[in-house]
Order: sequence, then C-alpha cells, then structure tokens
Amino acid sequence: QVQLVESGGGLVQAGGSLRLSCAASESIFSINVMGWYRQAPGKQRELVGITSGGSTNYADTVKCRFTISRDTAKNTVYLQMNSLKPEDTAVYYCYAKTTFGYWGQGTQVTVSS
Repeated sequence: QVQLVESGGGLVQAGGSLRLSCAASESIFSINVMGWYRQAPGKQRELVGITSGGSTNYADTVKCRFTISRDTAKNTVYLQMNSLKPEDTAVYYCYAKTTFGYWGQGTQVTVSS
C-alpha cells in the first residue's frame, strides 16, 4: 500500500506561484503512474496532470502554467504552479497507481483576486 502526503498549499495572490510536494512511502522509481488532481467546491475532481511511462500530460486549463516533476531520490513528486488564477482555487490531490490507485489527503490552494 502506497501512502502519499501532500504539502505546500496555501493562500497566494493571482499571478503568484506555489509548489506542491507529494511524498510517497515507497520508491517512486517503480510507480509508473503519478499525478495531480484537484477538486473545487461544488465541482467534481478533475485531472491536473499525470506522468506515465516517461511522458506527462496536462489539462488544457493548466498547460504552460503548471509543471510536474519527480525526484526519485526523495520519493517525491512536485507540482510547480505559476501564473495562478482564482479559478485554480481547489483542494489538490496527489495520485499514484501501481496495481491499485492511491490518493493523498489533499492540500488546499486558494488564489485571491
């Protein structure tokens, strides 16, 4: 069972940046699929971006603003978020898939206008 712990959320002004971290309980070298989702109040959880097999895909709404990276030495996946907008406000969840899918507890990101 993979445990995921997110951190790095907070309050930021529009146009600002944040970097979220997702620390995994085991080596991410062997976890092929990892990524980030988000859920805004009253909305369904949606994909932000996901890495699989060495490639990364992003939602159109965050493309060119958000970047996912992996540090296998630290068993950590990052989500660098730049040019943040109020509509990026949501709880952000880390996701990993081996045989099963695993979720972190989420971290709140609030972007003020």
